[in-house]
Amino acid sequence: MPNIGTVLKGEIARIARKEVRGETQHLKKQGAQYRSEIAALKRRLAGMEQQLKRQARNGSRAADPEHEEPTKGFRFSPKGLAARRQKLGLSAREMGALLGVSAQSVYHWEQGKSRPRASQEEAISALRRLGKREANARLSALGS
Repeated sequence: MPNIGTVLKGEIARIARKEVRGETQHLKKQGAQYRSEIAALKRRLAGMEQQLKRQARNGSRAADPEHEEPTKGFRFSPKGLAARRQKLGLSAREMGALLGVSAQSVYHWEQGKSRPRASQEEAISALRRLGKREANARLSALGS
């Protein structure tokens, strides 16, 4: 038969462990949350460092999109061209007139059936910096 003191001591130890586990659970959750926040901050810092390196490599050019030269890395996207045409409120014929091509060429570019030549890509790149008023002004200048 077990001694009452041994049984009592074992029961007290079990209850104490249960209480400590309940108290430390909250701290464990906070620690995990802090670790995930630190990881997110580290990722953000790495991204900012990469951006800073890119800017340093490109020199001290102003990041003014109005006066920026067309970049060599222009990527043509059929969806992008269609979205830009719709944003400017132009028909394919009007867009073609601005770019110096036919409306059919614009349709084929937007459908992905063909790609513009390098000289036409430069014109498309220049068109990306135009607003509605400027585009309409250029169209009226071309019309007269």
